[in-house]
Amino acid sequence: MVDVKFEERRFESPGQLQLLDRQEAEEEEEDCFESIDKLISQGINAGDVKKLQDAGIYTCNGLMMHTKKNLTGIKGLSEAKVDKICEAAEKLVNVGYITGSDVLLKRKSVIRITTGSQALDELLGGGIETLQITEAFGEFRSGKTQIAHTLCVSTQLPVSMHGGNGKVAYIDTEGTFRPDRIVPIAERFGMDASAVLDNIIYARAYTYEHQYNLLLALAAKMSEEPFRLLIVDSVIALFRVDFSGRGELAERQQKLAQMLSRLTKIAEEFNVAVYMTNQVIADPGGGMFISDPKKPAGGHVLAHAATVRLMLRKGKGEQRVCKIFDAPNLPESEAVFQITPGGVADAKD
Repeated sequence: MVDVKFEERRFESPGQLQLLDRQEAEEEEEDCFESIDKLISQGINAGDVKKLQDAGIYTCNGLMMHTKKNLTGIKGLSEAKVDKICEAAEKLVNVGYITGSDVLLKRKSVIRITTGSQALDELLGGGIETLQITEAFGEFRSGKTQIAHTLCVSTQLPVSMHGGNGKVAYIDTEGTFRPDRIVPIAERFGMDASAVLDNIIYARAYTYEHQYNLLLALAAKMSEEPFRLLIVDSVIALFRVDFSGRGELAERQQKLAQMLSRLTKIAEEFNVAVYMTNQVIADPGGGMFISDPKKPAGGHVLAHAATVRLMLRKGKGEQRVCKIFDAPNLPESEAVFQITPGGVADAKD
């Protein structure tokens, strides 16, 4: 049995941790987005606001992420009404140019959530970031889902302990989520396992359409409660099942692009981290010097949507290797971590 006591001082805690400081989390959320209800004060009919909410739009920020064509497709909203709604939203939300200094200030709201391994956190510049999509791809047993389970717990840690002080949404397309796996991970971090599980909302998706509808339904929950992480495990599985052959490839990629666009909007609208896993496919053009070349599924559409791409591979025993495959602000480097009964941890020699 591997000793899973985490040695770093940042996770030491006398007794069980207090989960989710609700008042603090709600204050953060208020700074993050403008509720769609505020349109009423700008002269928009309450009935029209209700129609927007029924369509999955709960914030003014989210409203500005939709095209007018999409909005006029909502039953009961004419072009004139949509124009009036958009004008009102623009008074509440700045969608124009801002300075680089303002962007830097905005970046201070980014929260970095620990993976449970200090080496992996250092590779990622502090952990899994909010406001972006982090993609992990690799073969089976490379540690993708294990990282997801550890993040389910570490996200609920206070920000002072490198957590996110927020809830977790988990969309499972492969049936790999195991609540009993969460229990020892919660115990390792000194947290109450039942409270941790209560702060995870879970949905099993069976088709790509079901997967997309689950994302639409999330807006209502995220506008009311402090969420900090969305996990999609895996993002591509159902698309590979529901679309077959080259004849359906173009349609598949278009639907996948819409799904990924929705994930990006959720990340930016609610300041959450999106962690999605991806499968790999054989790469015949991968080079003659590589014994078994593989590349991530999803093509260029998925490659451009993910902000940070992590390539995972098996190491010796329970060790796994993570490599930065693509990132706008991180150097190409590797880190070794270990899978223990208490989740992802630093590798032991």
